[in-house]
Amino acid sequence: MVFNQPLGGNEMPRFGGPVTMMRLPAAKTAEGLDACFVGIPMDIGTSNRSGTRMGPRQIRDESRMIRPYNMATGAAPFERLQVADIGDVPINTFDLKKSVDIITEFYRGIFRHGAKPLTLGGDHTLTWPILRAVKEKHGPVALIHVDAHSDTNEHMFGETVAHGCPFRRAFEDGCLQNDKVFQIGLRGTGYSPDDFNWGRKQGWTCIQAEECWWKSLTPLMAEIRAKIGDAPVYLSYDIDSLDPAFAPGTGTVEVAGLTTQQGLEIIRGCAGLNLVGGDLVEVSPPYDPSGNTAVIAANFLYEMLCVLPGVAKQS
Repeated sequence: MVFNQPLGGNEMPRFGGPVTMMRLPAAKTAEGLDACFVGIPMDIGTSNRSGTRMGPRQIRDESRMIRPYNMATGAAPFERLQVADIGDVPINTFDLKKSVDIITEFYRGIFRHGAKPLTLGGDHTLTWPILRAVKEKHGPVALIHVDAHSDTNEHMFGETVAHGCPFRRAFEDGCLQNDKVFQIGLRGTGYSPDDFNWGRKQGWTCIQAEECWWKSLTPLMAEIRAKIGDAPVYLSYDIDSLDPAFAPGTGTVEVAGLTTQQGLEIIRGCAGLNLVGGDLVEVSPPYDPSGNTAVIAANFLYEMLCVLPGVAKQS
């Protein structure tokens, strides 16, 4: 079998070629793929600074420097998986609730083909409709959610669909194995202790950023892997989990966040898990003048590809 390969820098200058994730071949659907990159160019669920509708395009552009072999982990995903960029979900930019249903239907198609989606966001609203499709394929799943915010609001401005609500909705829809939900990096101010404690009351493990300061998160991920076991698991990574010194290009920055090294430890720590998909959300290019936030996002998505089953070397 001939596997798709990213377009190399010795074949075409890095500033040329297709603007796909890692300059991979484009595909119309996930048919025949083991994994796929897919964009959701949406910011109609944001509550503060918009701009995440441009996130997928910028992440793809900044992915042009990523090479196929992972020098740190030894993963070579394009030697083992058929991967392509299948483009963007055609959301309705004037109707968030319709967009939620469009996303779920789009991902049903991905899972029918047996592919594992890695999503370029887009605001965090999108994870809930993806998890609805995941549940139809795999049943309730374990969740590793990396974020400054718990995103468990009951409502925002009286609306139940917004980027601050996806995991409350996923809980209500029975998408999650509640004893296997891990939220990492929560921090900042809130309206009451319940902002973070609501998840704890459901049996979730909520790890605040202060617990991560000055530490390697490799031991934490070993504990999480042991608790999740062989359950199907979804990884949702909000770029605002990182300190704004690393990733200013997002809509709801919070001080004193995770480092990029800790982000890599979390993602690489998923090696050996039955990862069924993942997303990287909340990149807002208008607030990312250097492009560094999108560079980090692109690299984190590549690292997610490197820990999919069949690629990662189990520790």
